[in-house]
Amino acid sequence: MNSSPSHTDDDPRSPGTPPDPQRLTPAFQQLVEVIARLRSPEGCPWDREQTLETIKAYTLEETYELLEAIDAGDDEAIVEELGDVLLQVLLDAQIGADEGRFDLLDVIAGITDKMIRRHPHVFNDAQAETVGDVHQHWEQAKSSEKSGRDSLLDGIPVDLPQLARAARISKRAARVGYDFPDRVMLFDKLREEIAELSQELFHDATVPHVAAGVHGPVRPDTPLADQETRTRVESELGDVLFVVANIARRWQVNPEEALRKSNHKFVRRFRFIETQLAAGGRSPQDATLQEMEDLYQRGKNQESP
Repeated sequence: MNSSPSHTDDDPRSPGTPPDPQRLTPAFQQLVEVIARLRSPEGCPWDREQTLETIKAYTLEETYELLEAIDAGDDEAIVEELGDVLLQVLLDAQIGADEGRFDLLDVIAGITDKMIRRHPHVFNDAQAETVGDVHQHWEQAKSSEKSGRDSLLDGIPVDLPQLARAARISKRAARVGYDFPDRVMLFDKLREEIAELSQELFHDATVPHVAAGVHGPVRPDTPLADQETRTRVESELGDVLFVVANIARRWQVNPEEALRKSNHKFVRRFRFIETQLAAGGRSPQDATLQEMEDLYQRGKNQESP
């Protein structure tokens, strides 16, 4: 198998140049044949027993691993993870073919037709001078394709991460003008929703003023009184998160991506705490809250701006 890169600094390509078909065709054919062989009676028992349902979790996992590699800026890892994502697509298509439902050619023809249809300014005589014009062409084509839907909100995947889905839902509603006229109004709405959440969490709807800090022992959290209270708190907390997703949308920030990066940042800094403590033969369980906070801030200060 040829493992040499298909593109090097000695072989520059201008943007938009496809791979050399003399190299792409046999390479792609070999990959397709490998996957088909895995699904054959002489292939792999694990691959043979997979269905579109059982493979879903792996598809999602590989997508997130690709995002992690992109965040790290690691080209070698990106290539590997793109390969894993491509494997999922080809395996799904092979499963579809084996079940007599569809095959890879259907998948390729479908996405090719869609890209041509939704880019009339590239493949036809429509005009698009701005990104806004491009969006308009895209949405017009998409609307004509999905004319059988009952609601403007149909077609948003229910299994999307819910912050991302909230942004998609509100964006669809905004297309027909159901949106705050001024995005700054969302902060007033956020204050309103936080007040309603506070009313459910605290008897007099006033959040006690306790300055953020690490002094004193950690107080145990009191569980919510009953299921009815929990339901109301979940509802109000969901409203707060929905408004936060809308703030992200109006400032053109992906809320799911923002949260993912914050999670990654916290993990990186907490691991710094663990590493520093381990160097002295200790663990977080052996350290005080103040010690861990000091290490957290030290790790934060050592990060590149």
